[in-house]
Amino acid sequence: MSLLQLKNIKKSFGSNKVLDGVSFGVDKGDVIVIIGPSGTGKSTLLRCVNMLAPPDSGQVIVDGTDLTQKGVNLSNERQKIGMVFQHFALFTHLRAIDNVAIGLKKVRNMKEKEAHEKAIYELERVGLADHKDKYPAELSGGQKQRVGIARALAMDPLLMLFDEPTSALDPELIGEVLTVMKNLAEEGMTMLCVTHEMGFAKSVSNEIIFMEKGNIVEMGPPKKMFENPENERTQSFLHKISELYGGE
Repeated sequence: MSLLQLKNIKKSFGSNKVLDGVSFGVDKGDVIVIIGPSGTGKSTLLRCVNMLAPPDSGQVIVDGTDLTQKGVNLSNERQKIGMVFQHFALFTHLRAIDNVAIGLKKVRNMKEKEAHEKAIYELERVGLADHKDKYPAELSGGQKQRVGIARALAMDPLLMLFDEPTSALDPELIGEVLTVMKNLAEEGMTMLCVTHEMGFAKSVSNEIIFMEKGNIVEMGPPKKMFENPENERTQSFLHKISELYGGE
């Protein structure tokens, strides 16, 4: 059974139909990359998965639990899902170690010593143990994003969601974040990523989903999607992205 199942997800904001019946599954260990033009519902789809933007209709089933059903304890279920945002979403008044530990203390009710030990372990995983006492203002964009990843990992999620995690970074900082994501994939972490990083999509994902106007246009393994896409829109989009990002 899929770790994540999305069934006919629909979402509108006022008269703007953002998602129009999206369905697919994510198995344990999958790395699925969602691509497509801006404004096509990719980020909204991720926010539907963890119910930050509950769908208007359809089902979001995580590890056998339908999150759209009444009576579901969303606080508990969200602990299964790590989310890494485009703009870091760190607490500026907290050190890196405390940004990572806060969920453990507030949600898991961990004692401070235990939470800090876990936080240091996760900061080590993303290569930032030496920066544990720094505040966000003292960190580069790439370091902030890696703290955000460590914070999500600290809750031991079954599934990680990445919402364009490198789009706010200077070009020279993108690589350090993608390296962490690649390492997570190699460790077997299940990941659903919205990104324009085609090199990452080619080398790390096992499936690519191309979305447009709130629908899945085409999906398949990277080799097929990049070398022999069936849909003309997929071909056109990948060609433009390839030109824009230097033929990655």
